[in-house]
Amino acid sequence: MNTDRNSAYYLTASLSLIALILVCVLWEAVLAPLRPGGSWMVIKALPLLIPLRGVVKRDNYTMQWSSMLIWLYFTEGVVRAASDRIFLSSVLAGLEVALSLIFFFSVILYLRPLKKAAKALAKSKAEQS
Repeated sequence: MNTDRNSAYYLTASLSLIALILVCVLWEAVLAPLRPGGSWMVIKALPLLIPLRGVVKRDNYTMQWSSMLIWLYFTEGVVRAASDRIFLSSVLAGLEVALSLIFFFSVILYLRPLKKAAKALAKSKAEQS
């Protein structure tokens, strides 16, 4: 397992998750809120805070389930990029889509060698039995 490459995937996943949290908060609070002065949509960033600690600590289980959670943000970004009439909001939605994809693929690439090693270990244990 290439640890340099794995560290790069981990770092990319962590940074993209943090950036996505910041984009969600700034988008709905300051940059292009649904209502002038900010909106309650800022709470959409709260679910992203749940896996943040586990992702930063390289918890494999947290990375696995957060890779599924991120699809909600991808979907919202696609819908709002296509439907929002404010240009800045559409750009931020595109950024949300990009950050979601970056997070997803970096988590998948981070976990792939770990999954292969776990399968090989399970196979060797099964052969020994």
